[in-house]
Order: sequence, then C-alpha cells, then structure tokens
Amino acid sequence: MTGSTRSSDGLDDRRKRLLFRCWHRGTREMDLILGRFADAAIADLTDAELGQLEQLIEVPDPDLYAALSGDVLLALEFRTPLFDRIKLFPADRDV
Repeated sequence: MTGSTRSSDGLDDRRKRLLFRCWHRGTREMDLILGRFADAAIADLTDAELGQLEQLIEVPDPDLYAALSGDVLLALEFRTPLFDRIKLFPADRDV
C-alpha cells in the first residue's frame, strides 16, 4: 500500500485535514501506522477523539514511533484511549 485507500469525500474539513496529515507524517513507518488507522476510523471518531488525534500528530515521529512500538512511554497528556486504539490497531490490516 502506498497511500490512503479512503476517499475524503463526505468528510468535514477537520477530518480531511487529519486524514491527510496522518498519511504525510514524514516517515514511512508513521504514515502507515497513522494513515491506516485514519483510513479505518476517521469517519467515526468523536470530537474529543479528533482533538486527541490532533494533539498526537504534533508529537515528533521518533517519539511517537517509540511509544507505539513500546520502547518508551509517551507523555501522560498523550496517553489516551485513542492512543491505545492506535497502538492495538493491526499494522498489517488492509482497510
């Protein structure tokens, strides 16, 4: 997979922006982790979860990747139920 398989049609501007940003992180590994998650979940996220995702994507790629792979703990303010969902989301899942 080289990019989003989800169309942004029907998404509000906030979700469109987040979907794009999840697929354009800067490192391919994070593109795949966050992008695939966003493809599967972006339409159903609550406003609170969208806010959590907006905060989470501000974390630098190396720090976020290390936290998702279990090597380090992420700062407390970023350890949310949404982070846990992303961490548990199957990396090899086709969406």
